[in-house]
Amino acid sequence: MGGAYSEGWLIVRADASGLLYAAGTMKKLVCSFLFASAALWSYGQAATEGRHPVVLHAAHMLDVADGKIVSPGEVLVDGNKILAAGSSVTRPAGVEVIDLGDTTLMSGLIDAHVHLFLHPGAEDLQTVEESVPQRTLIAADAARRDLLAGFTAERDMGTEGAGCADVAVRNAINKGLIPGPRMRVSCNAVDILGGHEDAIGYNPAQRIFSNADYANSAEELVAVIREQRKGGADFTKIYETGRDSIAGGKFRTPYQYTTEQLTAAIREAERTGGDNSSGRGIAVHATGEPGAGFAVAAGVSSVDHAYVLSDATMKAMHQKGIYAVPTFAIGEYFADHAATAERGERLKAEQALHAAEFKKQMAAGVPFAVGSDVGPFPHGTQAREMELMVQYGMKPVEVLRADLLNGARLLGWSGQIGELKEGYFADIVAVPGNPLDDIAVLSNVKFVMKDGVIYRRP
Repeated sequence: MGGAYSEGWLIVRADASGLLYAAGTMKKLVCSFLFASAALWSYGQAATEGRHPVVLHAAHMLDVADGKIVSPGEVLVDGNKILAAGSSVTRPAGVEVIDLGDTTLMSGLIDAHVHLFLHPGAEDLQTVEESVPQRTLIAADAARRDLLAGFTAERDMGTEGAGCADVAVRNAINKGLIPGPRMRVSCNAVDILGGHEDAIGYNPAQRIFSNADYANSAEELVAVIREQRKGGADFTKIYETGRDSIAGGKFRTPYQYTTEQLTAAIREAERTGGDNSSGRGIAVHATGEPGAGFAVAAGVSSVDHAYVLSDATMKAMHQKGIYAVPTFAIGEYFADHAATAERGERLKAEQALHAAEFKKQMAAGVPFAVGSDVGPFPHGTQAREMELMVQYGMKPVEVLRADLLNGARLLGWSGQIGELKEGYFADIVAVPGNPLDDIAVLSNVKFVMKDGVIYRRP
């Protein structure tokens, strides 16, 4: 029994409890494909058949809304839903009790900014050297790694040149064919010609494709959004700023779209139900002004990165409930793995600026969600984002609320995930220790249940 798993690429067996067993490496990928396909089908069957009520018992449970620990903690799960949660729950006859010992039960973690289709290495070359089928297999493994690390819901912020392949990954997860978090997906991000993530710096004669879909006007933005939604996208990611620079101690980043152009995009998303509470709206990559201000004036769902924001922008975000998603973890990783000492120092200065501005944003009442930008750094390690948010001044309870409560709202699943409450989906993790005292325990998840299926246990 055991929930044992080894690092690898292919799910090769799942027992009746839903525990996953992984084996194989990339070298074995081709010869194992047919066998793995049959096994994945068996996994899907095991995940949905023979379910029975389960009580999860642990020494503690997090009540994130009230910001307190309940001791002991119990959660009654039947199928994919939570029936009851508290210090004790009624135990139906024949219920299975899983004793998780000296751990804390809490809702599954949420990452509002991931890149399943990226991995450590030269980000700009991955779309050149790797085929979309290869990148899709990489994305499936990334989804597995994130789930096993306790992230039961995520927002994929662009496939970086793989089009709507993320739709296939999301659908395979939803059908039980592969393990992974609940996903909101966006297909490619959207960009102007020559903008951020365009293939700049290559031999023009080679016609290297952009990692984003081009839109150079309001009309083209609407057309791209319609095309992506037709392909299965849940929401739209737009590059609003870039490239960034710091000169003379001042942060600069050119904008890409005007408020009027972004408003046209938002209206198109709203036309098909994509308001800011649905998880199907417009998110922007925006590191500074004036682009961040343009995006907030238009009414986007989130401003991702948000390095430097004006007072007016922060005030508007507070009033409108527009989330900032800081993404500190990627900045730390890039600085620590910079190709040159000079670049490392520049990135550390940028991170220090961001951390200082983060304190201003908190003081201004800007609402936050948690997103790590994982992909360029290893999947499954992104709980580091929450450690950095605490390090830079946010209290652990507020980080947890930003992750679980605000994350659920941003992804359009408020009232369904983010808390251990009756009627919510059974997305539950257990961590050693008390996350209100030590946020770092989130990097050591011991138990993972998603949608009532156990993926990891001690």
